[in-house]
Amino acid sequence: MAISRDPLDELVVPDGTEAKEVALETDGDVLVGGRSTVEFGVRGRNVLAGEGVQFGGDIEAEGDCRLDMWCEVADNVLVGQDAYIGERVHVGGEMKVAGDLDIGDDVEIEEGFEANGWIVIRNPMPTIVFLFVYLKHLLLIGEEDAAQQLISELTDEDDPDAEPLVIPRNASVGDDAWRVSTPATIGDDCRLHGNVRAETIDVGADCNIFGSLRGRGDVTVGEGTRVHGDVTTRDGDVTIAADARVLGDVSCADLELGPGAEVDGTIRADGEITMGTTERDVE
Repeated sequence: MAISRDPLDELVVPDGTEAKEVALETDGDVLVGGRSTVEFGVRGRNVLAGEGVQFGGDIEAEGDCRLDMWCEVADNVLVGQDAYIGERVHVGGEMKVAGDLDIGDDVEIEEGFEANGWIVIRNPMPTIVFLFVYLKHLLLIGEEDAAQQLISELTDEDDPDAEPLVIPRNASVGDDAWRVSTPATIGDDCRLHGNVRAETIDVGADCNIFGSLRGRGDVTVGEGTRVHGDVTTRDGDVTIAADARVLGDVSCADLELGPGAEVDGTIRADGEITMGTTERDVE
């Protein structure tokens, strides 16, 4: 991802993500932009939420958890390492932290909290700011080895290739619908519930989407994926890869169907319809 690009300008659902009845589960980190609503809980490695995010279930973080000010969590917060809780955060259940807890002013945790490490009541400095200041200090005093060790520890994850789950600002994610005003990218082998509404939509291979896909621009359905609903776009094209199946209708400008792709409903295409064929044996 380019440095100049806002990391929260796209909905990114990494490979293998599964939306269960009570939680959204992924192997990597979970990043949620400010003022978003997540109607169920989340489970991931590190969980970071911007200002004013609302969670409708538990938060379970194997690593660190950072909740910015004014966040709302309906149930419990369970953290495997350290937690940083901004001011005026509300937690409807209990909070358990295996490491240190930095907690801001006017935080309400209805069923209490416990931490195995240090508990500091203050408004925590944003993590990225703290790391930058600390790293700069090490370099200024000539501790290059310590600075390199810090960088190595930060980048030495159990699964460094695991892509984070990214929910952009002002998004609404729930069992009924995923609504964002940005592009959406869904990885391979995902299982999601709800209708996806985005600027453009790119779904990977072998996914199960229990809902419809609707975009303003292009929509792509990956190989072997099943969509239990309609696939529609206002101004773009639709591509349905080989062996994918859409159980509803398809509406678009141009439509490209891969070999073995199926559409159970009605096809409405203002432009061209291209149908791929399998390779024939040489006679």
